[in-house]
Amino acid sequence: MTDTASRRRGRRTRTESADTRDRILSVAREEFSQRGYEKTSVRGIAKAAGVDPALVHHYFGTKEQVFETAIEVAFAPALNAPEAFAEGPPDEVGERLTRFIFGIWENPTSRTPLLAIVRSAVNNEAAAAVFRRLVASQLLRRIASRLDLPDAELRAELAAAQLVGCAMLRYVIKVEPLVSADIEQIIERVAPVVQGHLTGP
Repeated sequence: MTDTASRRRGRRTRTESADTRDRILSVAREEFSQRGYEKTSVRGIAKAAGVDPALVHHYFGTKEQVFETAIEVAFAPALNAPEAFAEGPPDEVGERLTRFIFGIWENPTSRTPLLAIVRSAVNNEAAAAVFRRLVASQLLRRIASRLDLPDAELRAELAAAQLVGCAMLRYVIKVEPLVSADIEQIIERVAPVVQGHLTGP
């Protein structure tokens, strides 16, 4: 069957399918960023993308699965955090990791989708479950795998809690004087605590 005949019968080419999937995913990220998990619907995503809701389900499944795929892309910069362990001496890993994470939050381009992710996770259990899976499987376990210590997973979680907690207060809840403090001052104070969690006694 020719490509022309295939199109006449309503079948999509691989390129058209990939373009449609990418468009839906792009719209989904925008919808979740602007509206949060609760107020975003598959129907709304489909309408904004100019497709039938059934096509969203076809490519991604449930709303939760759409969210997981969307935030995985938005969360991608943070997933490079374990690479902070690969360069430099072990006694400086706390500063490298702290500087890396706050660098993502300080960048408006990467901060906007992260804010949507955190807000959605705080306000909705389904979104929180997706966030936990992503953080646990793709971030914390990778960090723990680089620590040659028996309690590596706990250490990685405590370090993450320190960084996520500070980020929540500074960028989401916006508590003063943390919001107005110079980022270098924050890194200087937080990094030793993160170092202690990762490599301390």
